[in-house]
Amino acid sequence: LHGLPIAHKDLVSTKGIRTTFGSPIHADHVPDCDSLIVERLRQAGAITVGKTNVPEFGAGSQTFNPVFGATRNPYDLTRTCGGSSGGAAVALACGMIPIADGSDMGGSLRNPANFCNVVGFRTSPGRVPIWPSETPWFPLGVQGPMARTVEDVALLLQVMAGPDPRVPISIEQPGEMFAGSLQRDFQQARVAFSLDLEGQIPVHADVRETLAPAAPVLAALGCELEQDAPDFRDADNIFKVFRAWRFAMKYGPLMEKHREQMKETVCWNVEQGLTLTGMQLAEAARQRSLLLGRVHRFFQKYDFLVMPVSQVPPFDVEQPYIEEVEGVSMETYIDWMQSCYFVTVTGLPAISVPFG
Repeated sequence: LHGLPIAHKDLVSTKGIRTTFGSPIHADHVPDCDSLIVERLRQAGAITVGKTNVPEFGAGSQTFNPVFGATRNPYDLTRTCGGSSGGAAVALACGMIPIADGSDMGGSLRNPANFCNVVGFRTSPGRVPIWPSETPWFPLGVQGPMARTVEDVALLLQVMAGPDPRVPISIEQPGEMFAGSLQRDFQQARVAFSLDLEGQIPVHADVRETLAPAAPVLAALGCELEQDAPDFRDADNIFKVFRAWRFAMKYGPLMEKHREQMKETVCWNVEQGLTLTGMQLAEAARQRSLLLGRVHRFFQKYDFLVMPVSQVPPFDVEQPYIEEVEGVSMETYIDWMQSCYFVTVTGLPAISVPFG
């Protein structure tokens, strides 16, 4: 990556460069060390030019915070760029940088890439080791590459990926495996295609209309196409339980001291975690085991699942989050991202590519 400018997401520590996590509590925080991902990129010759904006603590797929304000969609400044890697997606779309790092728990690499017409790749847990981390075995949150093309994403992944002995779930394969050709013959590739996970999620009419032509495109490539989707029963509960648990662990002590300086949705998520019982965690773990079994059987039949990244188009930048999709009320600030976080709990990689 020698000579390529890069900006790092403001959730990763950068030695000597202010790292705020989008929070006024950390507005003047300057780390004394780099995160592993920053260290690897720097050693590969990438030149750090700054940080990319995030929602407060990366919570929610809408990039605004009290420190730097809102990051706007470069195609329409009245709309959101998504999040939480929103600043990264906008910097790429505007041509400010050619490559960027990001992270993803509920869709934070995929949603802003989708909203800004670039590429975001949610990697398999452990593909890009996360260090330092309070929960190095935690499989829901990952780090990964963003760029304007799939080729550039693969280039970046060569540097990001590879094992680290401090991270117990890190994958042993070296990053060099992503240096190979991306060309492949899609004749007889088995593809499941669904615009709404077969009725399991509400999807905005504009999204359906835009993505409907994907089916004939895939067929023209030679794919064997079927309308199908895995049974994502209990995925919502699984994700919300483990997300809340992690929020309580990570931000609970901070909320005790600085609640008045924290976004209400972050406090709500912390409180959800603080009320969890051991049996609720156990039930979510049991549900996830069953879900993984169903998904495994599904992918015995198919090579790929093609679906919308986000359930809605980019919305008003002044609106904190979506409250309703096609007449269905969203119960929480993250429900409108089920199309992303249902995939998260499977542990499978997922890429957002421009279409439409």
